[in-house]
Amino acid sequence: MSKPSTRVRLADAAFALFDERGYEQTTIDDIAERAGVGRTTFFRNYRSKEEVIFPDHDRLLELIRDRLATSNHRTALIAVSDAVRLVLLHYLDEGEIARRRYALTSKVPALRDREIASVARYQRLFREFIADWMGDPTESASLRAELMAASVAAAHNHVLRRWLRGESADPVTEVDDAMGEVLRLFPAPGGERDGAGQGTTVVAFRTSVDLDALLPSLRRLVEEGPAR
Repeated sequence: MSKPSTRVRLADAAFALFDERGYEQTTIDDIAERAGVGRTTFFRNYRSKEEVIFPDHDRLLELIRDRLATSNHRTALIAVSDAVRLVLLHYLDEGEIARRRYALTSKVPALRDREIASVARYQRLFREFIADWMGDPTESASLRAELMAASVAAAHNHVLRRWLRGESADPVTEVDDAMGEVLRLFPAPGGERDGAGQGTTVVAFRTSVDLDALLPSLRRLVEEGPAR
């Protein structure tokens, strides 16, 4: 079994001390000593005590930007869903550390404020992307982009908190379903939605063919979709 990295050992030491002594009473020197390293080693891995607690939001934001940048107008909403899943998967990979962070931030107001500020950064990134996708400079479009970004963040946080509380056995499927609910609330510009085949278009026409003879063919077209 491989030895935990210094970064992981520092995080484990920090959370153990926070549980024992409280967040405010724990110093960087305490964390380094518990992890069996020096103060200099601590700062090679983390810039502050707070950074031990929170994930690398800058790296996560860059991953989101990269995913959104690979999309085009028709696949923009798919990219938003994928980006949300990337954030959730990061927390799932953290496992117990994520749950310990959740418990700690719920008790320390300063940490809770930082968590709220971090969520706002994600929401702003989604809002800017969605506004650009809409391509509409009007105030009403700006409001729709704001509402949609807030809904995206709320859907992710709802599923994440369920998992953190041990209430979700399959958070990835849950977040995909939640994003589906969000995106259905916001039609694409021009009334189009990403992804073909969502809904049925019926064209009316006149023909001499008896209706009973025509219905089976119409039913096949509806069930199978148009030929490609």
